[in-house]
Amino acid sequence: MEGLIRYDVAVFKGTAMVVVECDLLPPDPAVVVIPLLPDYPAVTQLNPMVRFDGQHLVLATRLIASVPRAALRKAGSIADQGDEVLRAIDILLTGV
Repeated sequence: MEGLIRYDVAVFKGTAMVVVECDLLPPDPAVVVIPLLPDYPAVTQLNPMVRFDGQHLVLATRLIASVPRAALRKAGSIADQGDEVLRAIDILLTGV
């Protein structure tokens, strides 16, 4: 699916995922995402709780992956919570 930008939420095989890839990268058949799960063991700041579609979901940061862009269905955005997502990625990669 074209037109996905950072912090968009898309559904892949029934699971909501947030796009975390920079919008400035050239188009690719895959896009980097992090799943949003209702029941995931949360670690402070690594797995923030985000609000989406009336639900509180855990950002499963350690499950970061790339998925085929064509297999995603856009469902919304959590751009207003982008700071928490970016902080979680920083903690995953740097520990800080």
